[in-house]
Amino acid sequence: MPSIAAYSGASNNLGATEGATFKDATMDSESARMSSAAEARFRIDYPNSKPRAVKVIALDAASERVVKEVAERAWQRATFFTSLRFDGAPRSGEGWTMQAWLGDLAGRTKALVDEVATADLVVMVSSAGTCAQAAAVIGEACAVRKVMTMALIIGSEQRSNDELSKTLASLRPFAQMVVIASGDEYIEEMLAALRA
Repeated sequence: MPSIAAYSGASNNLGATEGATFKDATMDSESARMSSAAEARFRIDYPNSKPRAVKVIALDAASERVVKEVAERAWQRATFFTSLRFDGAPRSGEGWTMQAWLGDLAGRTKALVDEVATADLVVMVSSAGTCAQAAAVIGEACAVRKVMTMALIIGSEQRSNDELSKTLASLRPFAQMVVIASGDEYIEEMLAALRA
C-alpha cells in the first residue's frame, strides 16, 4: 500500500528539513475504503438493472432459422417472432398508419403494437442480401412508443458488398443501431449481455 510522509516540525522554512521529523502514515486507496466493513452498510444487495424485455423479430426465412435456434436457450424476458403480416386498415388513436401481426414460435398471432408496448428493445434480424421492408412498419411502431430498435444483419460473409449495402439501406432508417454480426452466435451473446 502506498504511504505518504507526514511532516511535523517547528521550522517556518518549508524547504528546510533540519529539526523536522517524519512519521509514516498510510493512506487507503478508494477501492480499499469502499471494500471496508464500515462502508458495507451503504451497499445495495441487488443487481443494478433488471432483465430487459426484448422482442426479437426475424425479417426473412434465413434469419428465422437463426432466431428459432437462439429461442431454444433459456431466456428471462426475451420473446421471439418469426413472421410479419400487414393489414392496410389504420389503427385509430395509435398515431401510425398500418396494423401488423407477428407470429410467435408456437404459431399464435400477436399484434405488433401490443408487443412493442411491452418492450424495452426490439431487435430486427435480417440476412444480408434481402430487402427488409418489414423494418419500416416495425420502426414506425417503435417510434410511436419510443422503444429502442436494433437491427442485426447475419450471413454477410456469403454476400457481396452491393447485396449487403441493399440490406443496410433498408434497415438503417428504422434502427437506432445496426450491427453486421460476425456469426450467428452474436445474437445469443448480445441477448445474454442485455440480461434478456
